[in-house]
Amino acid sequence: MAEHGEGNIKVVVRCRPLNSREIARGAKSLVRMVGNQTILDPPEAGTAGAQAASGRATERKPMNFTFDKSYWSAGPRDEPNYCSQQTLYDDLGKELLDHGFSGFNACILAYGQTGSGKSYSMMGYGADKGIIPLTCSELFVRVDEKKAIDPHINFTVEVSYIEIYNEKVRDLLNPKNTGNLRVREHPSLGPYVEDLSKLVVNSYDEMMQLMDEGNKARTVAATNMNETSSRSHAVFTLLLTMKRHDVDTNLDTEKVSRISLVDLAGSERANSTGATGQRLKEGANINKSLTTLGKGKAEEFVPYRDSVLTWLLKDSLGGNSKTAMIAAISPADVQYEETLSTLRYADQAKKIKNKAVINEDPNARLVRELKEELEMLRARVSGSTTTEAVYDPKIPASQQKVTYQAKDGTIKTVTKAELQEQLETSEKLMQGLNETWEEKMQRTQEVQKEREKALEELGISVEKNNVGVHTPKKMPHLVNLVRTFA
Repeated sequence: MAEHGEGNIKVVVRCRPLNSREIARGAKSLVRMVGNQTILDPPEAGTAGAQAASGRATERKPMNFTFDKSYWSAGPRDEPNYCSQQTLYDDLGKELLDHGFSGFNACILAYGQTGSGKSYSMMGYGADKGIIPLTCSELFVRVDEKKAIDPHINFTVEVSYIEIYNEKVRDLLNPKNTGNLRVREHPSLGPYVEDLSKLVVNSYDEMMQLMDEGNKARTVAATNMNETSSRSHAVFTLLLTMKRHDVDTNLDTEKVSRISLVDLAGSERANSTGATGQRLKEGANINKSLTTLGKGKAEEFVPYRDSVLTWLLKDSLGGNSKTAMIAAISPADVQYEETLSTLRYADQAKKIKNKAVINEDPNARLVRELKEELEMLRARVSGSTTTEAVYDPKIPASQQKVTYQAKDGTIKTVTKAELQEQLETSEKLMQGLNETWEEKMQRTQEVQKEREKALEELGISVEKNNVGVHTPKKMPHLVNLVRTFA
């Protein structure tokens, strides 16, 4: 019997220090933390913070919130209660890996307004690594340790990296996959991105290089809040497959876990950014994803189909996953409204319940189910199991109706074209599941060459010892790279 792990998603809040812009505006800190409590004080009357709060702060009372953890990173690093990158990893990253190696799906989401420290918590800067690189590094350390203890165990790691921008999904690791990829839902697999690259990685360095190249491909647009802000959600997914051969029984067992690391787009409201036109549309789509996420009540389902983000993260938000959310906030009085909005949102997210199950031998089950489905679909397309009338072959498939009895006993009528599309989709999925490790490696290498070629043509060097800009392959060409330092 599969093991269960039921419970609410884990929600933590992290407060960053005042930044130079806020200090220059004479901003005061409004956030206090006591144990797991985060307390937001109202701005003082007459300050820039009170003006920014546009009336709501006239309630003049502190707002108290309790989370699984309240992390104070706003003071000096030598403070006893200071939360470092390592503290965050020790509390969240280690647990994420424990779940992953046990066969559970796991997910960490970072939420908050632009400039609140989300990307710092998730990626970090330079030597100050965030939760993603620290987790990825430890993943390979654990793989080596487990292999050394048990010679009959084998691990494979595959990664995918997508960007969701204005409700469109883009593959960040394969330059051939341009434009919007389709999101589909399969009865056994659940929601997935069709044709998304899953690339094999054998080391931490390989994984970080992929992430770095993916980041270079992300859509970046300026807002009044932060000129280097990304207006898209980024989802980096690790697929960890553990196969063990039992010598005594001569049987192979398999566990597969999906580890999703999600950097959500900035949650700021349109009126605080001065956004118009395209920027406003981006903001509306970001908020559509985030408000959908916030609609989930304790006893109700999150309305997943309302946005691409929540649809793809269906397992992570109220489904089969161990999930943690990091809500990042600024302590500045000028950010009072945004901070209050983030804290209320995080408070709502505490109500989402997940029911995680260990994914034992999922590929064997999926192969069996897909095989049955393919046989059934092939029979239906050929007309041998249906009450379909004999049609003139000149009539297009989209105008031919097929009636059949579904697994649940209901009678369904679809067009032959729809059946053919279903068949093609299932054949594609079956092909992916039957792919050998050697074939996966070969495909990864082909995509790697394509990606490097695409970056080289943009004038971005991908060689490890030669990072930077050179003359692009196709002339004339202008490259403008702006570097920002934290």
